[in-house]
Amino acid sequence: MQIHIFDDKLAMGAAAAERVAAELNTAIATRGEATLILATGASQFEMLASLVKQDVDWALVTGFHLDEYLGLPETHPASFRRYLKERFVNVVPNLQRFHFVDGEAPDPTVECQRLGALIRDRVVDVACIGIGENGHLAFNDPPADFGTEEPYIVVELDEACRRQQLGEGWFPTLEAVPERAISMSIRQLMKSRAIVCTVPDARKATAVRGAVEGPVTNALPASVLQTHAKCDMYMDWAAARLLDPARLGSQV
Repeated sequence: MQIHIFDDKLAMGAAAAERVAAELNTAIATRGEATLILATGASQFEMLASLVKQDVDWALVTGFHLDEYLGLPETHPASFRRYLKERFVNVVPNLQRFHFVDGEAPDPTVECQRLGALIRDRVVDVACIGIGENGHLAFNDPPADFGTEEPYIVVELDEACRRQQLGEGWFPTLEAVPERAISMSIRQLMKSRAIVCTVPDARKATAVRGAVEGPVTNALPASVLQTHAKCDMYMDWAAARLLDPARLGSQV
């Protein structure tokens, strides 16, 4: 795991986006196409704003959606489909295709199977993710399922996760936050050749410390990133404030 710390979110997001673009362009040069996974939420604002400006042949890129609430219409301000369309899919030119998670599908299990069939045998070149305040990856709240081989699963959202969504302003009340979602699984996410994790803000500092310095445990799902061969974590100093200065080296 490589740690990159920045003085402000704009610089953080730009550096992360440049890394994502480099991975996509390497894949395109090597195989003639590329696949990426995109997350949503406040942690991805600056990264996505910079990513859409990168020099990438988007006509050769296929995207996958990381997670989505169950039962939430796309018109809702918190819809991740809406988020990704407004900030990425409808902005980049000539995107080859993007596979959304349909949180309104009549049968969520069937929707998981549909998405699984699309991604199971694909080479995913780069996954753009964040870390939740409770240490989750995607919507894999603790204790996360580290064992399932299914690419997408139906999950229950814990209270800490739901309170984060409320705190970020996506919902008016805790009761309005959905209790279930479809999420990419931990094992599917970890199959990505490269992972670019963008995680700003002081409220994420405890989760960042656990992810970087704690034991690998499903009680803090993001800790599994320690086992990935090519994971880069981009953060601001607020998110990094609890990390051991000795491990940060020249960044301190």
